[in-house]
Amino acid sequence: MFLEVTRAEYLDGYKLRIHFNNGEILIVDLCSSLKGEVFAPLKDIEYFKRFSIKFNTIEWENGADFAPEYLYQLGKAA
Repeated sequence: MFLEVTRAEYLDGYKLRIHFNNGEILIVDLCSSLKGEVFAPLKDIEYFKRFSIKFNTIEWENGADFAPEYLYQLGKAA
């Protein structure tokens, strides 16, 4: 089974509550993951909050995204 993000909610800072298709719900803090040019706009919290679920993961309007497997590994139990 391929891991997919089915739902995500903004919490605070750079933290999201992410629901995966395996039934797990994890808290993911992306603060230390916002490296590189494509992720620079996400450092603006208001921009960071404007993500959507696209292609089975979270994505921002500039095309920045994270693989569901990466988010899962980074996550902590909700």
